[in-house]
Amino acid sequence: MEAVEMNSVSLKRPHSEDDGASADEIKRQKILEKSKAGSDSGQSIETVTEQLKDIKSEMIPNDESEEQEEEDLGDSDEDGDPESFADMMKHGLTESDVGITKFVSSHKGFSGILKERYSDFVVHEIGKDGRVSHLDDFSVPVDDEVNFEDPSEETFTVLSDEDKQRLEELQLFKNKEASVAIEVIEDTKEKRTIIHQAVKSLFPGLETKTEDRDGKKYIIAYHAAGKKALAKVRTATDPRKHSWPKSRGSYCHFVLYKENKDTMDAINVLSKFLRVKPNIFSYMGTKDKRAITVQEIAVLRITAQRLAHLNKCLMNFKLGNFSYKNYPLKLGELQGNHFTVVLRNITGTDDQIEQAMHSLREIGFINYYGMQRFGTTAVPTYQIGRAILQNNWNEVMDLILKPRPGAEKGYLVKCREEWAKTKDPAAALKKLPVKSYQSYVWNNMVSKRIEEYGLRAVPGDLILKGATAVHIEEGDVDNYTIHDVVMPLPGFDVIYPKHKIGEAYKEMLVADNLDINNMRHKIRDYSLSGAYRKIIIRPQNVNWEVVAYDDPKIPLFTTDLDKLEGKPLPVLPTDGKFRALKMEFSLPPSTYATMAIREVLKMDTSIKNQTQLNTTWLR
Repeated sequence: MEAVEMNSVSLKRPHSEDDGASADEIKRQKILEKSKAGSDSGQSIETVTEQLKDIKSEMIPNDESEEQEEEDLGDSDEDGDPESFADMMKHGLTESDVGITKFVSSHKGFSGILKERYSDFVVHEIGKDGRVSHLDDFSVPVDDEVNFEDPSEETFTVLSDEDKQRLEELQLFKNKEASVAIEVIEDTKEKRTIIHQAVKSLFPGLETKTEDRDGKKYIIAYHAAGKKALAKVRTATDPRKHSWPKSRGSYCHFVLYKENKDTMDAINVLSKFLRVKPNIFSYMGTKDKRAITVQEIAVLRITAQRLAHLNKCLMNFKLGNFSYKNYPLKLGELQGNHFTVVLRNITGTDDQIEQAMHSLREIGFINYYGMQRFGTTAVPTYQIGRAILQNNWNEVMDLILKPRPGAEKGYLVKCREEWAKTKDPAAALKKLPVKSYQSYVWNNMVSKRIEEYGLRAVPGDLILKGATAVHIEEGDVDNYTIHDVVMPLPGFDVIYPKHKIGEAYKEMLVADNLDINNMRHKIRDYSLSGAYRKIIIRPQNVNWEVVAYDDPKIPLFTTDLDKLEGKPLPVLPTDGKFRALKMEFSLPPSTYATMAIREVLKMDTSIKNQTQLNTTWLR
């Protein structure tokens, strides 16, 4: 198997490896000159933190609260004005800018549009037991403990929005009143019981009593034992114990089906509706925004009934497949994700498509870090990471504060959010994307490795035995294939290949004014230990089908929600104006579906290039 160059396969902008290399060399030279100037200036992290204090008025909070570095697809702000976003992409990165230049297959590339509609990209999480998450059941489980009853459906609707607002302010000690009075309009014992139950269920920490005032009945809500008791009640580890059956698991697990929302946005919305803190939710991985995704979520001591009620209020969300268990979910505890992707308006012949998909199934694709790893604006994240590792704080500040077109998201928002929350310059700087530089180096080195040695294991390559990397010796080379070979992300706790590529790592870091033998940083969070990553990934469960269609807006497959709602399969013409490739495959965690799709199309998957192909998907 021989690697294939990237030239002449992009629809609008052919890749030129020589151009990319020379451009990168110029960039590196500039960085080298700037880093020398920065070191001469004597500016330190302490000086930078002082500068951050001076710009604190610029730091604004944002709803995003966790990094999503290992996403399968990015979270670029694609839902803003199409013209301004397209304008921003004129300054964006292409694949060759971040070292993505090689292919493994020999078929002739063809064009197609990725994510013309967000519903063209569906992700189903694969749990650690190998089970694929599906939303196929809205029913609420029944408790074995017959003496306990969950709140009735009316519990969630009996309080007005105004009542809920007043009760929340009382619960959080935000008003001056010691209690809130709710008039019972229809005075029956059943009605009063429902209001009592609603207050206690929805606003932990409040107690209620009934009072007569001027011939009318009122439910009075008040704090039972002051702020100390409230603080105890509202912690994630100690919710209202008396209201939870002993036989029921403490965590309600459910399947979250979402459309065009990222995972953290979804959890923030659920938290707001449930009036709880987001940290009582747990999950195994974050999922794409511009997609339909299905994943498992766990929440501490929130009933399935309360969760199911949200299906009536939420847009682009559905919750189901409820169960109670005694444990939360943990990040990374998944086998991967199963993707269903539609590439519209394809130009390839049936023979090209068959060759491409057979190659994907039998050989796989280069396990590059995808474009979303490196940001979508004029300042790539790896440049900031490189400047941090160089201790070139002038350059860091220039890159952070550099004006750029379009919306700002990702690392800069996280940095600003941390500053707004803590006013701690060091903590804010820790949100910067140092690991993006490692990914940039890895991509470039893998391209060089494949160019030098092709798709075969050679002496000096690295393979993993358990968690330990060892070199392939001359006498053992026939025992391994390219699918066994790993390459290191640079760091202080990894070893490097014993052939030309080992030296290439050193040369690249020297060009960036870094010492490969000293990857520890005086700021601990920026010390890079390194890791190992497989060169080639072979997807599992690969299937495909070519379909014809006339209407570009018609869905080309049914989702879990379509099936639950009984929607029929779309009726497609046998001889339509357009053709689409429907493909399915499963990938392990921390791999990028866009890189698998890139191998099939043999074209640049960057948003910049896709925008040039067709801007309709941005609307």
